[in-house]
Amino acid sequence: MADLGKSQRHEKRMKRHKEIVDDKIKQADKDKGLLLVITGNGKGKSSSGFGMVARALGHEMRVAVVQFIKGAYSTGEESFFRRFPDEVEYHVMGDGFTWDTQNIDQDIASAEAAWEVCKRLLSDPTIDVVLLDELNIVLKMKYLDIDTVIADLANRPEMQHVIITGRGAPDAIIEAADTVSRIEDVKHAFRAGIQAQKGIEL
Repeated sequence: MADLGKSQRHEKRMKRHKEIVDDKIKQADKDKGLLLVITGNGKGKSSSGFGMVARALGHEMRVAVVQFIKGAYSTGEESFFRRFPDEVEYHVMGDGFTWDTQNIDQDIASAEAAWEVCKRLLSDPTIDVVLLDELNIVLKMKYLDIDTVIADLANRPEMQHVIITGRGAPDAIIEAADTVSRIEDVKHAFRAGIQAQKGIEL
């Protein structure tokens, strides 16, 4: 059992901390659709994006997913979210990683076709959340015009949330975002010779 003095000090600190947090919550009185960017070299960027998709579905929101780059193989998230066709519009628009395709013209054409789908979704006020998975990579490789992308994002419905994932987020995307998270690569099983695992990477 903690001594009385320690308990009292803890209670005093937590009371002060609660006052600060409550004041910040009170000041956060704006309501708008957010642009969120999840980038960095660590694992978990897409996983975080799909976690927010699941969260949105829990609130009975309509969701759309567009996956850039990915497409050469089926993933667990695709298999799962396609079970909800009335709530989730799902588009896999990539041809695989750039080192697999080895065809820049094909990669650019696929990115442009995917962005046409994105523009439709970004103009639909009935869609509450749009996940643009691996878009950062496409922008880093300059397969799409970044000024066009940012303009289309800015012109979306006022309350529509957009999540962009992928390593190497360009500075312009970070500047445009409301929330940016950078996932650090500390350690990865792949570097120890362990192959990608279902339910973890796939």
